[in-house]
Amino acid sequence: MRRGLAVWSPFAELERIRREFDRLLEDVLPATAEREEILAPPVDVYETDSEVVLKAELPGVKKEDIEVTIKENSVHIKAERKEEKEEKTENVHRIERFYGRIERIVPLPAEVKPEEAKAEYRDGVLEIRIPKVKVTKEAKVAIS
Repeated sequence: MRRGLAVWSPFAELERIRREFDRLLEDVLPATAEREEILAPPVDVYETDSEVVLKAELPGVKKEDIEVTIKENSVHIKAERKEEKEEKTENVHRIERFYGRIERIVPLPAEVKPEEAKAEYRDGVLEIRIPKVKVTKEAKVAIS
């Protein structure tokens, strides 16, 4: 009886390692331990001639619960969506909305002036406009 060579699949191997790692974590961390989840909001980043614009979806978040920091050419967005507590006698059948911390660090595609940034929050969308550092595109070089 002849046997052929087994075909090695790197993706199948990665999936096996991921399953083993998940099993290891479940063994180490008890199932009753509450793990805090952090949501990373979807963002759009684009630039014009004079500025970089970032738009992040933060539906259901109050303006006072949002913190924006610009540091080392990246934007750090932190927010919290707080759970609405209502006393009702009705039975709850499903809870799919996310409550808790929202956080994302977004690298910027160009050098910016963080001290001149402006942010606006409307209809669940945070828009941040940051002026770019002016870089001269042409310079004469003296020949020695």
